[in-house]
Amino acid sequence: MADNPLRRLKRRREVATVRPARTANAAGTAAGGHAAPKTPRYGVELKGRKARRGGGRGRSSRPDADRQQAFLPRIVNNWWNRLISAIFGGRLSEQTEQYAAHQTKRDYICNTMGQAAWGVLFPVLTAVAAWLVGPEQAGQFSMAYTVGVLLLFLANYGVRTYQVSDLDDMHSFLDYQVNRFITCAAMLVVGWLWCQVRGYDAAMFSICMGVLVFRAVDGLADVYEGRLQQKDKLYLAGLSQAVRCALGFVAFSAVLLLTHNLPVASFALAAGAVASLVLLTVPLAYFETERSLPATVRGVRELFVDCFPLFLALFLYNLIDSVPKFAMEGVLSYDNQLYYNAMYFPAHSILMIAGFIYKPQLVRLARIWDNPEEHRRFDLLVLAMVGVIALIAGAMALVMGTVGIPLMSLMYGLDFEQFRPLVYVMVATGGVCASIDFLYQIVTVLRAQEQVSKLYLIAIAFAVPVSVLLVNFSGLTGAVMGSLVSMSILLVLLVMEYAQIRRRAERGL
Repeated sequence: MADNPLRRLKRRREVATVRPARTANAAGTAAGGHAAPKTPRYGVELKGRKARRGGGRGRSSRPDADRQQAFLPRIVNNWWNRLISAIFGGRLSEQTEQYAAHQTKRDYICNTMGQAAWGVLFPVLTAVAAWLVGPEQAGQFSMAYTVGVLLLFLANYGVRTYQVSDLDDMHSFLDYQVNRFITCAAMLVVGWLWCQVRGYDAAMFSICMGVLVFRAVDGLADVYEGRLQQKDKLYLAGLSQAVRCALGFVAFSAVLLLTHNLPVASFALAAGAVASLVLLTVPLAYFETERSLPATVRGVRELFVDCFPLFLALFLYNLIDSVPKFAMEGVLSYDNQLYYNAMYFPAHSILMIAGFIYKPQLVRLARIWDNPEEHRRFDLLVLAMVGVIALIAGAMALVMGTVGIPLMSLMYGLDFEQFRPLVYVMVATGGVCASIDFLYQIVTVLRAQEQVSKLYLIAIAFAVPVSVLLVNFSGLTGAVMGSLVSMSILLVLLVMEYAQIRRRAERGL
């Protein structure tokens, strides 16, 4: 009688008796010359894929779990573990560096990410405010942001370019840090005084102070990101900047969506920046650069003295850029601030794109200038970059004439078609501003920054009366035209001064 199939299946599933483990001497061969099978642990025989994973190489299941973890959570977990171990294991500056320098491709990509995040943060935040609390309050936020950007130049004090081109470490990193703590504190004090002088109400005062704290943190983080760039790790600085902007945006948008309270959302913006500074930017600078020499009173004092012309030039430049906005405040309603800043975004994009190209090359340009035989090549690089800026401005005008203006209308929920001619004027202003910024950086590399401060004073002497008259005469249109006229005057003066600096350098050879 044939065996029942169910009984055969049952016998197959019965667990075989576990053989006793062989000794080393008995493990050679079994009867018949064939190798005896190894005894599985705990009497369980692994088959198929699991057996292949576990056997032979002695791997544990932990690395497999780590590899299966998503990229971003893995990066965050590794960074958190590194940070915690550094805090409890010793000083941050004594940690071993883990990221390589001289990564040109990474520098361009990550610096572009950071600069793009920094550049689009303002228009995106104002767009969120326009949708959630209306154009009038969004205009108030735009005005507060204008004050914050202007005072950011006080916090930075024009030191970033000076710091990254300090190839021989003439000043210690602690000198730069002490300098930055002082300037950031001064920024907050001046911002508070400005709000008192302007007589802002409680809501506008809270919005301004929240934005000012955010910008003060931005200025403080800049010195640590400058340290990374100085040591040829610009890509880490770009990542730090991108994370700070992302956290600020998320905090601001989430709080505004939940509360529809713009002052509270402004402080949430500042809280996001503080979190990124403490958890990422500062530790990263200490982890990935060598330990700094002690700070000295002389070194800090020299930074204030040497960089004062840079600070004055940058501050006056941004003041010239902001004069039309200040001229509108008190004369026009706050929604005009929103319209002006929205139209200014394409111009600022030109400035950002140009910065993506030349800022990673500042250290290289400094090395080229240090070689007297390369001065002619230096001039050609400057001329080529100005030509690139002109091409970028032309491309931006084409984009705005086709899809840009409809996209702005969709982004802000407002009609910008009525401002089409003003948008083109703003694009031209952006090309002029990008050229000014580039030439200023070049003058700093030449260590002749004290020569240009007088040019900014001359330009602002023209900008204030021109902008005030045009705004009072034609409102928003006058503000846009006043910006182009003021910046064009400054560009002409700066080109003339650069030519004189080069002639003096050639005569000094």
